Amino acid sequence: MGRLFGTDGVRGVANADLTAEMALGLSVAAAHVLAEAGTFEGHRPKAVVGRDPRASGEFLEAAVVAGLASAGVDVLRVGVLPTPAVAYLTGALGADLGVMLSASHNAMPDNGVKFFARGGHKLADDLEDRIEKVYEEHRTGAPWDRPTGSGVGRVRDYDEGFDQYVAHLLAALPNRLDGLRIVLDEAHGAAARVSPEAFQRAGAEIVTIGAEPDGLNINDGCGSTHLGKLKAAVVEHGAHLGIAHDGDADRCLAVDHTGEEVDGDQILAVLALAMRERSALRSDTVVATVMSNLGFKLAMEREGIHLVQTAVGDRYVLEEMKEKDYALGGEQSGHVIILDHATTGDGTLTGLLLAARIAQSGRTLRDLASVMERLPQVLVNVPDVDRSRVKTSADLAAAVSEAERELGETGRVLLRPSGTEPLVRVMVEAADIEQARTVAGRLADAVKSALG
Repeated sequence: MGRLFGTDGVRGVANADLTAEMALGLSVAAAHVLAEAGTFEGHRPKAVVGRDPRASGEFLEAAVVAGLASAGVDVLRVGVLPTPAVAYLTGALGADLGVMLSASHNAMPDNGVKFFARGGHKLADDLEDRIEKVYEEHRTGAPWDRPTGSGVGRVRDYDEGFDQYVAHLLAALPNRLDGLRIVLDEAHGAAARVSPEAFQRAGAEIVTIGAEPDGLNINDGCGSTHLGKLKAAVVEHGAHLGIAHDGDADRCLAVDHTGEEVDGDQILAVLALAMRERSALRSDTVVATVMSNLGFKLAMEREGIHLVQTAVGDRYVLEEMKEKDYALGGEQSGHVIILDHATTGDGTLTGLLLAARIAQSGRTLRDLASVMERLPQVLVNVPDVDRSRVKTSADLAAAVSEAERELGETGRVLLRPSGTEPLVRVMVEAADIEQARTVAGRLADAVKSALG
């Protein structure tokens, strides 16, 4: 059996790959691994459980809650809330673990189980491995240690979590949003109530789209992966900007007043300058991944801000931030982490802070985002090759060196072996899109020749 945990929890088609039995078993295993320290300290372990609006989340939530309670864990069921809200409440309520049921930006048939450790932090690989080991031991016959009588967990709804999370978001704002008209695309997802409430309380005039979840329409032609409707709505309503979330609202992309997309790199650039201005950007440093646009790197260098780059994945960005005590990091996809206020990417918080910068500066988002120029970026997937030899092939190294000499300081090459498929991703950036396409095509051919 392959590793159950991927880069963001256990995910698959609900009721096929991810069944109620699996969700229950994983929850009991997580209780044994994550809550055991709590029992040693003499209190009953406690868990926060939330979900996005997918129909499958209803039965999966029931399975998770049953598993936790059967393991002696008291459960606070917060209902439909964003992933960062569950992470925040896990820490704020002193819970031993948190569980979020969501498949983020994936289509409706998928779902996932994501665990948070005490404090609302994502799990390290070793904790995921321990949970998977305990789960697998039980699945193959080992009995659980089951409490009885008063030892079983109690379950109650925690409706206060909504207002508690909104208050937390508003407390992070450096200024109000009065005078701004903002279109919010909630992807028919977990932030459909929270995000409009937060923006309105902050003083913004809002227009909402994608804010009527019915369990089946999450991410369907809307949200951060489908920006067309948001772009049209911003122009139609004469809004100052638009904000798009994904299904669990841990990411944020934006649209300026002309209907142009503002991606995660540009949002990071705007927030980095705003945070430095109010002395909140510790060490004048921002953390991003190797997939960030070269234009972002050049802009940060020009502005005197240090850039630290990590492997692809917001978990690696977060690890670097926590280890070095940096305040801001994120990904081009819109996962932005403001560590003073969140333990994970928070799309609503990111959108609020972006809007706050517009309100405070009196400048348009288009003007603020122009601090960086997005260089053309071409990505080519080369399938059916030996991805393990990317770093050892002399012929490929020579081809990359030649491409880098041709591109000079205004271009970049990145070869990444896929973590799940027998393919290599070729990414090329250049000042000119045609040059980027030409170099990418030539490198793709070199990958086929060297690794095929």
